[in-house]
Amino acid sequence: MAAHAYEKLRVWSDAVAFSKQIYAVTATFPKNEAFGLTSQMRRCSVSIASNIAEGASRNSKKEFHHFIGIALGSLAELDTQIIIATPEFIGEDTCNDLRHTIESLRKMLMGLKVTLIG
Repeated sequence: MAAHAYEKLRVWSDAVAFSKQIYAVTATFPKNEAFGLTSQMRRCSVSIASNIAEGASRNSKKEFHHFIGIALGSLAELDTQIIIATPEFIGEDTCNDLRHTIESLRKMLMGLKVTLIG
């Protein structure tokens, strides 16, 4: 099977890996958070990689640019949820690691966004 264009993007593969990391972190959350922060954080993390893939599969750079904006919004939403979950459900070190990854993804997405409007 041939790779799709988005599969060649480092930001997409990093976002997929980050989503898996969020799943692992939220697996330790209390069961009463299953429909709260656990669900929200997982949906946001999946949305980041999904919007990169969807945008890359669209017909124009303008559409791709739009979907990168949506991915950035999901990234900011997830960052907020991580802050809310700390320190009750996420330790400070894990929080710092996750937020470092968020910053790295944000920079890559912003860089990609700039290349699309050029």
